[in-house]
Amino acid sequence: MKKPEHPLTGEALIKEVCRRIRVARSYWDAHNNAACRGERDRALALYNTLTKEQKDKIPQQLRVWLRYRSEKYFGEHRTPPKSKRKSK
Repeated sequence: MKKPEHPLTGEALIKEVCRRIRVARSYWDAHNNAACRGERDRALALYNTLTKEQKDKIPQQLRVWLRYRSEKYFGEHRTPPKSKRKSK
């Protein structure tokens, strides 16, 4: 995927955070934990760049999932995923 020339700001940034959270939730619903973890990390990184006013514009349902629900399963206190071993 090609990176945008200019970093997102304002409404575009809020929209992108919401999109990424929704994508992460769809991976979560599909039980694709590795993809969910990666997308959640990207969403969280963008979310942490928002101001308090911008964070308030993100729907509460998405904020709750990102900050609390997914933290329960993907937080630092969890055991990291194991790499898949190749069988011979």
